[in-house]
Amino acid sequence: MKTAVLVFPGSNCDHDAYHALKHVVGVDAEFVWHRQSTLSGYDAVVIPGGFTYGDYLRTGAMAKLSPVMDAVRGFAAAGGPVIGICNGFQILLEAGLLPGAMIVNDSLRFVCDYVHLRTETGRTPFTRGIPAGKVLKIPVAHYQGNYFADEKTLSALEAGGQVAFRYCEPSGEVTPSSNPNGSANHIAGICNGAGNVLGMMPHPERCAEEVLGSADGRLLFDAMVSWLEERGR
Repeated sequence: MKTAVLVFPGSNCDHDAYHALKHVVGVDAEFVWHRQSTLSGYDAVVIPGGFTYGDYLRTGAMAKLSPVMDAVRGFAAAGGPVIGICNGFQILLEAGLLPGAMIVNDSLRFVCDYVHLRTETGRTPFTRGIPAGKVLKIPVAHYQGNYFADEKTLSALEAGGQVAFRYCEPSGEVTPSSNPNGSANHIAGICNGAGNVLGMMPHPERCAEEVLGSADGRLLFDAMVSWLEERGR
């Protein structure tokens, strides 16, 4: 079982993801430079957070043009599990692998804090086995984390069970104060129609060990491992 951790110019959470996968969860992980044009031999792909290309255009707008993203599209189309975290989520949106866009937080400020997420679906490789309604404590760190989509897209996401996580109170209640960035419908993460591509703004790789204040992020990576093991990877 081998996981690719993509690295772009400006990535800054790649080592966090690598550590969580290799040294905490115990799966083989390798860094994959953005100029690589194949993902042959990998069982899962992680697109980590970071300010790819310095966010000099829209976040993720330049990274989506890197050669590796064509390989990600092929990998995803074949049913391979892909998770984009923070800037990785923004890249998936820019690349058209997920619908919608990210805009500036409604506070117009960078937000860096622990938040609570309510798990909405277990249909992705990364939420498999996590009960719907379970509340996770996971940190965010972003300036453009305000998920936006038109009403038609939002309705389709809700109807299709594609909302993976929603910002909430520790109790699981969704309130205005529990939304750290103004995201539509309190959305913290979504998946594609097939369920194998997940994008989320919070950082599970930063809370995979109790010493970090929460180990809830490990649940997503353990779920990925179980999903792959079921398929003989």
